[in-house]
This record gives sequence, structure tokens and C-alpha cells, in this order.
Amino acid sequence: MKILVIRFSSIGDIVLTSAVVRCLKLQVKNAEIHALTKLNYAQLYAKNPHISKVHLLSNSLSGTIKELKNEHFDYIVDLHTNLRSFRVRLALGVKSVGFPKLNVRKYLLVHFKWQVMPDVHVVDRYFGAVKQLGVTNDGLGLDFFTDESDRLQENEIPLSHRQGYYAFVIGGNHLTKILPPAKVIETISLLDKPVILLGGKEDMVRAQEIESSLPQKVWNLCGKISLGQSATLVKDAKGVFTNDTGLMHIAAAFNKPVVSIWGNTVPELGMYPYIPLHPGRVAIIEQNGLSCRPCSKIGYPKCPKGHFNCMNQHKATQLVSAMRGVIEM
Repeated sequence: MKILVIRFSSIGDIVLTSAVVRCLKLQVKNAEIHALTKLNYAQLYAKNPHISKVHLLSNSLSGTIKELKNEHFDYIVDLHTNLRSFRVRLALGVKSVGFPKLNVRKYLLVHFKWQVMPDVHVVDRYFGAVKQLGVTNDGLGLDFFTDESDRLQENEIPLSHRQGYYAFVIGGNHLTKILPPAKVIETISLLDKPVILLGGKEDMVRAQEIESSLPQKVWNLCGKISLGQSATLVKDAKGVFTNDTGLMHIAAAFNKPVVSIWGNTVPELGMYPYIPLHPGRVAIIEQNGLSCRPCSKIGYPKCPKGHFNCMNQHKATQLVSAMRGVIEM
């Protein structure tokens, strides 16, 4: 059976599809799995041994559809479920299924604070799209694949970090999902090991502020290395502090002890770290009881209320204590 899996973006969301991809490959007899995604995220599927071919969503949707028609798929698993993915499904004319995005429920949670979201992780919602194929969740969690080219040489790692370190993921797609630098600095100052800062080029200014405050304890790699290299450093870390961002899900794929730090969004949306084999390795840090939270299902460039209490009220001592707890699990 030739199956097309659709997930256009982004890093974390694609990592969250990895359990479905694995189970499709291993549970459907003679399955050949293809993926359709955007160019920026192709590498995430390209290194996955369960994927036979990656197709790119081009600016010309008709061109993409023409290419896909030549593949003669038997089944489409739509894990993005938007207008473009629906157009692909309609044009290819083969059996297809999506997954419930629950947008109405998300709206009610964000705008009215009604607790109407099911207590089901998005990964398990994804599996609803492959139920008709007889595919079930094997409970082994997420996958993320790297190779030796992603691993830094020992002489590239500072002496201060060769005996162990924490990874601190300081980025996020929106400012209201990012722990302020002062809180990061305070947390790192309390840790028993040095820290590697991870993030993209957009995080470099904040990273430099943190590094300049703790130059002997911080190795700043934001915007300086590839995603694969960042993932390998996460894999080798003693534990990972992270905002709600893509590297959080990569850390979960490696079953790392994770302290997951939440701002304006909430885990009830179903996107918290997914480690079914070792759920005790995840600590969720959030400010419950704030009447303004969640203010969005995604995030904002600044706090709509101006106080940013959802992040500013986090205590460094709590973050450090949470890390000790998940490491012991």
C-alpha cells in the first residue's frame, strides 16, 4: 500500500507525527510511506528511515498535485487538515482521512476559558486518522533521527561542558511563549552544571544577554548550529529546560528529562511533551489561576495585558527543583 502523509509544518508538529509514521510503516503490510511538507521542514522527514520519499509543497499547488498524481497513492493520511491539504486530497481522488483539529473547542477555551478540550494528546488524535487501516499506537513515543554529521567533535565542546551540561531552549515562535532572559539567568545561576543555550538566529540578542551575565557557565549556540546539531546536544544533555517550541518535542523524542515552561498557551491544547514510556520525566511549569490565560492558542508578540504574569511569575527555584525531580525518575 502506498500512503501519503501530509504535514506541511512546523518542526514540533512534524516530530509529533513521527509515531504515526512509524506505526504505519511497521503495521501495514508492505507499506510505502511518502510525506508532503514544506521545503524548510523536508530534512525532518528525509532522515526518517520509515519514509520512502519526501514531496515538497511548492508555490504552485497545481504543480505539486500534478507530481503527486504520478505516484498513484492508495491512501492519504492528512495530519495538517487545512484548505490546501483538503485540495490535495480532493484532487488525488483516493481514500483519505484527516484528524480532528478541534478548532471550535480551542476557541471556547481561549476566549471563554471553558475547559472543553478532551484529555487526549494530539499524538493520540493523529492516530484516529489511521484507525481505519488497523494501525494502533505502539506506545513507544516519538522519533527523531540524526546521523554522525550532526555530532560535534569533543574538541569543539568547551572543557567546562565536557563532564555534563543542561540544555536551555530559549526560543519560541511568539514572545509570549518565551521565558524572559532575567528568569533564564536566575535559573542557570542556581544549577549544578553549565548550560548550552539553544535557539535560532532570532534568539541571538537574548542569548547574548544571558551569556554576558554568566560567561563561565553558558555556552551560547543560538543561531550558530544546525537543527540536527542542536538535537544531538539535546540528546546528550543531562536535562532540558525548554519553552513550548520544536526542540521541546525533540527532547521528548529522546526521552530526556524535560522541564517544560509555559506562558500564554496551555498544555490542555494537547501539545505538551509526549513521553509515554517515562511520563515522570516531564515537569510542566505553568501559572494556573490567571484569568487571562490562555489568551491565544498560539501566541502574541507581546502580552496583551502588559504584565506578562504567565511568564514573569515563574520562580527560578521552582524550575531547578523540577529538574531535580525529573532527573530522578
